[in-house]
Amino acid sequence: MCQELEDLEQARIDAYNLMQAQKRIASRAYNKKTRQNTFAEGDLVWRAVLPIGTKDPKFGKFSPTWEGLFISDKILGLGAFQLKDKDGEQHNIPINGQHLKRYIPSV
Repeated sequence: MCQELEDLEQARIDAYNLMQAQKRIASRAYNKKTRQNTFAEGDLVWRAVLPIGTKDPKFGKFSPTWEGLFISDKILGLGAFQLKDKDGEQHNIPINGQHLKRYIPSV
């Protein structure tokens, strides 16, 4: 009986170690593929249509997910940016960098 309890405890420790190893492998694979969006001041960016669900209903599922052409005016830290229009109008509400996408002008 005592030996069975010791074997059970060892099986739990082995399972825990295997789980930790699998988490490290998954984390390494994820971190290898992801890159944080970094924008410098003056970069041209698209802004996501926020909040989700405010898309134009007449287009249905074909409404655009990105809007405008904006210039990143200030980097506020922690991934937040201050934007301004291409006309130079400043936007007062900061936006997180995960809701921005780099604008690459076509030729």
